[in-house]
Amino acid sequence: MSACFARSLVKTSGFFRLSIGVRSFNSSSTILATNVTTVTNVRYGEDPNAVFTFDLGENAFETHNCELPLTTTSLTRRELLDLYKLMVSIRKLETAADTLYKSKMIRGFCHLSSGQEAIAAGMESAITHEDAIITAYRCHGFTYARGASALSILAELMGREAGCSKGRGGSMHMFAPEFYGGNGIVGAQVPIGAGIALKQKYLDQKAMTFSLYGDGAANQGQVFESYNMAKLWNLPVAFTCENNMYGMGTSAQRAAASTKYFTRGDYIPGLRVNGMDVLTVREGSKYARDWCVTGKGPIVVEMMTYRYGGHSMSDPGTTYRTREEVAHMRSQNDPIVGLKNRILNAWVTDEETLKLIDKEVKTEIDESLEQAKASPFPDGSELHHHIYIKGTEPNFVRGRTPDEIYSY
Repeated sequence: MSACFARSLVKTSGFFRLSIGVRSFNSSSTILATNVTTVTNVRYGEDPNAVFTFDLGENAFETHNCELPLTTTSLTRRELLDLYKLMVSIRKLETAADTLYKSKMIRGFCHLSSGQEAIAAGMESAITHEDAIITAYRCHGFTYARGASALSILAELMGREAGCSKGRGGSMHMFAPEFYGGNGIVGAQVPIGAGIALKQKYLDQKAMTFSLYGDGAANQGQVFESYNMAKLWNLPVAFTCENNMYGMGTSAQRAAASTKYFTRGDYIPGLRVNGMDVLTVREGSKYARDWCVTGKGPIVVEMMTYRYGGHSMSDPGTTYRTREEVAHMRSQNDPIVGLKNRILNAWVTDEETLKLIDKEVKTEIDESLEQAKASPFPDGSELHHHIYIKGTEPNFVRGRTPDEIYSY
């Protein structure tokens, strides 16, 4: 029997404090970072393959019709440092995007994941390159973790030719190997994720799909239709709700009769995970993957997390929650600080080494930013390219007006 997540608004000192369970700084996980280069300046003990084992704590998971995952996990010194670097890189990438938007170099919608880095990093560390991920529009971190470069992400945000979608997708439509977006329609990616899992089963692949959505999309009918089809066909898909407590500006408590999203599958087993703890995310994602690829069918996963910024860059994020609440979450539950404390407390390395990693990441992101700014906008004559697979194009497509015709 797992300990339940404390998930409530507790009034303290005149303001409401959001509680997502007890954080423990003595846990861990393994990491296979797809995009981040391996840390080479391993110090403090010399051996990069030294193994460290950590306790995730009794509040790490809560289950529905399934057994608890392991609450201990082990990883090497190098894996820990690679995991730290991946999360710092995602945070720096989002900070750069924030600056670009405020400088009016990014137009339209832009949704940042600052505070939620543990989910993209921990999930990537638990899966293989053959497994698939699809998510909604808060997708920059997943795109990076799946293998897209910082240059291609920043360029895409600015609509430049060097972007991962050639400047045609922007913030919400980014792609990488076995990463299917980046989708702008709320909840629409969930049945697509089930479809990807259907493909994996049809081709008898030893792979599965994480189909992610937010708590704001969790009440949509297409989510439950996807549950039903996935269970009927026993598809290898983990329906994963990133519960950051607010659907745009509406608290989950006000929008949902039941906020136990991991139980929403009813006949599908569920798992709730402390999504602010990257090592718990890793172990929970590994559990979900193993469940799917061993023929047990779908599973519903709920990642309890928190975004520091507003829903999008146009939302200050302070009209429906207090500044004190955000500050509390930053100070008590930050995923990067949590991993840093574990590393230092377990004598994995020293603070100087972590500062070197921080500096290395800053240099990498700054250089990528300048290269992205130098990339040109796509030529207008090529706007009809990349619509169809080469060789399947029609004779022509219409443009913005009836007389604007593009021929192939």
